[in-house]
Amino acid sequence: MSRPPRPDMSHKTNDDRTGLDEEALAAGLRGGDERCLAEAYRRWAPMVYTLALRSLRHAADAEDVTQQVFIAAWKGRVGYDAEAGSLAAWLTGITRHKVADRWRMIQREQKITHTVGSAVQEPPALDAVTDGVLLTDELNKLGEPRRTILELAFYQQLTHIEIAAKLDLPLGTVKSHISRGLDRLRRRLGVNGASSER
Repeated sequence: MSRPPRPDMSHKTNDDRTGLDEEALAAGLRGGDERCLAEAYRRWAPMVYTLALRSLRHAADAEDVTQQVFIAAWKGRVGYDAEAGSLAAWLTGITRHKVADRWRMIQREQKITHTVGSAVQEPPALDAVTDGVLLTDELNKLGEPRRTILELAFYQQLTHIEIAAKLDLPLGTVKSHISRGLDRLRRRLGVNGASSER
């Protein structure tokens, strides 16, 4: 299955272009017809996007969640039961799960950022100058573009979206580099701090 396109928010109508009612569309989707997936995406992506945006408040996050919802729907299509609810209701349920997943990811990134920030601001057995040298050294070991991404986040305090725009990188790539880079810094700073106490 190819990755669904970004939802086009300029067309929010649910008019039927295939001639399929919802029952036939659902049957085609369960049977693996990608045309039915595309039609389901056309009809309900705006709804999914709106639900995600209301919770996450960031368009890029809402767009990513919208794609994840329809990828999950395609992978789990055989689990759809028309008797249990409409296709729209099923997609709404998937959306709730994906939004919750995204919030957990955001909270995890914030926790890591706070942990690393605390380690940098109050390093055990290291003065401010030594700590600055240590952090710079560890950043240099990360390689590009991860080093630049973290420097923009740390020193210029740019948001994920701002970094993605500045470096012309996908938002997901920026978030991945930040998450993995912070995790490595946290582990490296912990190891260096422990060794300095011996």
